[in-house]
This record gives sequence, structure tokens and C-alpha cells, in this order.
Amino acid sequence: MQSMQDFAYSHGSVPLRGVLCGEVARELQPGVVVFHDAMGLGDHVIERARRLAALGYLALAADLYGDRIQPRDSAHALELLAGLRNDPALWRARAAAAFEALRAFPGVDSTRMAAIGFCFGGSTALELARSGAPLAATVCFHGGLDTAQPARRGAIRGSVLVCTGSADPRVPLAQVHAFLDEMAATIVDCEVTVHAGVQHSFTNQAANGLPGMAYDARADRRSWAAMRALFDETLGGVVAAATLPSFAR
Repeated sequence: MQSMQDFAYSHGSVPLRGVLCGEVARELQPGVVVFHDAMGLGDHVIERARRLAALGYLALAADLYGDRIQPRDSAHALELLAGLRNDPALWRARAAAAFEALRAFPGVDSTRMAAIGFCFGGSTALELARSGAPLAATVCFHGGLDTAQPARRGAIRGSVLVCTGSADPRVPLAQVHAFLDEMAATIVDCEVTVHAGVQHSFTNQAANGLPGMAYDARADRRSWAAMRALFDETLGGVVAAATLPSFAR
């Protein structure tokens, strides 16, 4: 039976409250950090962590804002988001706190780690990869691809997958091309899939009706399948799980 429990960790003096999904197996399992969008750690990213757990991974839905803050509205979300985006070192350190907390958890194979994210979370996963974190795979779903600190040559240590939409007003195709140039200069295994006519937040059904944002079932299904194929290649197989102990800490 799949387990889901609160997972307390921290970044300096900031308390962080993620959600860990999965079950400890007889052998070490790959770990996947899942980063949320601008609206904070909510149902969408937790559901994705649960789906990863069902595949046999230990998945941490991370808390980027601290104390699992849920923005009051879009203006509050932009304020919280800007507090990280405007300080690249802080942003990367906050992402690294989640990565290190999961990597240190008993049952996780520290040599088989991945990060994924959605919207702002996808950008966060890319920033973590650019920082040189030992990730076997990084997946960005409809996230911004620009950065204040382009990756240095050889800094990204694993494979990268980006899934975006050609009609996403927040990630114009010029940004996609600039990202591809960055990845080529960095010398990294990178694949970018552009779904024609697809808008922002295409994996999130709650996005329907918002300007420039719309759920797209086909793009959601195909991008998730592409992530699974990359994980099969880079993280290897998973094994049957046992009972997951309490790991709130």
C-alpha cells in the first residue's frame, strides 16, 4: 500500500514542510524531488509525487516557500515567487535543501536522483541542474527556460528533458531557442519537446479558463510518458517495496 506523509526539513532558519510519497523497499530506490508551481505545494504536485511513488520511486513534493505557505491569490504568488527568482543563489539553495533532504533519507539511492517540476517548479528543477547538483535526470514541464546564471560548461551532470507548448505566452519560442543554445554550449544530453498549439500549465486541469493557460490531456499524457522513458534510461529499475516507516522529522 502506497504511503504519503509530511516530511519536515529546513533551509537555514526557514522551516520547510514537504510531502514524501512511496514505500521503502528491500533495496535502495531512486529518489525524485518534485517542485511546485507559483501557487505553492498543493494537490497537483502531490498527485504527481503519488504517481511517481506508484511507479516505485521515493518522491518528495518539496516546499519552496517555507512552512508550506499557500499564496492568497496570484499577486501574493508573484511576490513569493519573485523573492526566489530575484535571488538566484537563494533560489538554488532552497531547491538544493529539498534535494539533500531526500538524498539523505534511508532507502534512497543517492546515486540515482532526479528532479522534476511544473511551471515555476520546472524552472526550479533546471536551476538545480545548472547549479551542478548530482542529478541523473531533470524534467521541466511548461516552465520558464531563461536564467540569470547560464550553466557553465560541464555543470549539468545528467540528462535534461523539457516539455513545453508552442502557444505558451510565458515561454515564447525565442526563449526555447536560447535555452537550446545554452544546453549546446554546456555540452549536455538535452531533449526539448514542443507541443504544437499547447498553452501554459498543460498538465494542470485547474488551469482551464485562465489567460494563456489550458489543460491539454494529450500533451500531459505524452510528456509524462517521455519522463518515464527518460527515468527508465537514467535511473534504472525499481524494486518491490516494504512498509514505509514514519519519516516526519
